[in-house]
Amino acid sequence: MVNILDRKKTAAQIVAGARNQEKMSAYDLINGIFDNFFELHGDRLSGDDAAIVGGIATLSGKPVTVIGTNKGESAQERMLTHFGCPQPSGYRKSLRLIKQAEKFGRPVFIFVNTAGAYPGKSAEENGQGEALARNLLEISDVKVPIISVIYGEGGSGGALALACGDSVWMVENSMYSVLSPEGFAAILWKDSKRADEAAEVMQLTPEKLLAQKIIEGIIPESHSHKRVCRAIKKTIEQEMKELVKLSPDELLVRRYERFRKF
Repeated sequence: MVNILDRKKTAAQIVAGARNQEKMSAYDLINGIFDNFFELHGDRLSGDDAAIVGGIATLSGKPVTVIGTNKGESAQERMLTHFGCPQPSGYRKSLRLIKQAEKFGRPVFIFVNTAGAYPGKSAEENGQGEALARNLLEISDVKVPIISVIYGEGGSGGALALACGDSVWMVENSMYSVLSPEGFAAILWKDSKRADEAAEVMQLTPEKLLAQKIIEGIIPESHSHKRVCRAIKKTIEQEMKELVKLSPDELLVRRYERFRKF
């Protein structure tokens, strides 16, 4: 395996890689890693957000719950999913599936590629802030392992609400930050054209986040989708083996300590 920390890329190059249109879709990623995926729909309250894909699958022959953000592939799908920015019903769907996984003792795997929660009027009217806060509150107390992988963009609370479990990994060309470099530059310097400079300042790359112990590790990435899926599968299988050894109480203490150290 190539040591990816030897591949020196600028933060701007990482951002470009994270936004690459050739990134796998949520369905490609899920079907490339798991077996027997059965999709579940709806939040049992207001709707079924296409920006969140989730359901039951098997990993190494064991039942698991899988959730992923979905940007869509066609122009119509991208409009439907708001380019991968979930609405409140999407976050409520994800929480419903995670609570269901807890009930049946299934580990949860979440794959994140979103610029952030959908900021439109409809989302605010339907309680976007509450939905994000509810995820953070309730996922923190879920008594099954939760492993998140950021494989593209990881933007703001929209990503954090799906990456607040026991272990967070990032693929080589991905980013994780409080807002976009363009937004940072516009706020700080009143000039969104300084986005590349902002990306360096924000330390949003996997390498920088690993050094600060915000994430557990970095997964190699290549142009081969099959190779990427194999690398992710190997990582999450190992993580699952370690986390399932812990009792529910030990898992919650470990999760609490993980976030307190920030």
